[in-house]
Amino acid sequence: MAERTLRGARLGGQSFEDERGIEFAARQQVGYRCKQGHDFEVTMSVEADIPAKWECPRCGEEALSTAGILPEEKVEKPVRTHWDMLLERRSEKELEDILKERLELLRGGEIGPAHLHRANKKKRVS
Repeated sequence: MAERTLRGARLGGQSFEDERGIEFAARQQVGYRCKQGHDFEVTMSVEADIPAKWECPRCGEEALSTAGILPEEKVEKPVRTHWDMLLERRSEKELEDILKERLELLRGGEIGPAHLHRANKKKRVS
């Protein structure tokens, strides 16, 4: 087994292949500038979709493309409240009827906290 190993080769080290006969993909340099004024270029494929934003390698800030590519504005949905979701399921008239029904049950002692039930039972028995 020791005869099959490559002696002197480091793990993750050098490749023994050379670059002769290899045709590299066409490349382009894309420029970016961050808010701090740092200018830098990123090498990308000619076929790649060029992003409008890139992280600055110096400061980590968001950098915008110098080629005039603008970031897409995301359409944000308005925040839905509990009330909005409730109105999707029931009308205000239905909600008023349910409220009246539940208040009658609460006042009659049929629903609600246990201490209210005990107080109503004592009144009824006496």
